[in-house]
Amino acid sequence: MNILAILIPVSLALGGLGLLAFLWSLRSDQYDDLDGAAWRVLLDDDAADPVDQDQRQDPDRAG
Repeated sequence: MNILAILIPVSLALGGLGLLAFLWSLRSDQYDDLDGAAWRVLLDDDAADPVDQDQRQDPDRAG
């Protein structure tokens, strides 16, 4: 029975820490763009910057 006097406050403290971490993630906008990371994986890096692509095709025009 004495172990319950330790386990209950520890479990409540860990639950409170989890709640605080969740609230922090909400306030710091961690859930704003859920689909953006998935789409960024599929994008081609070369197509993202057309100026850089032109410079690779004709290095004399880079001036």
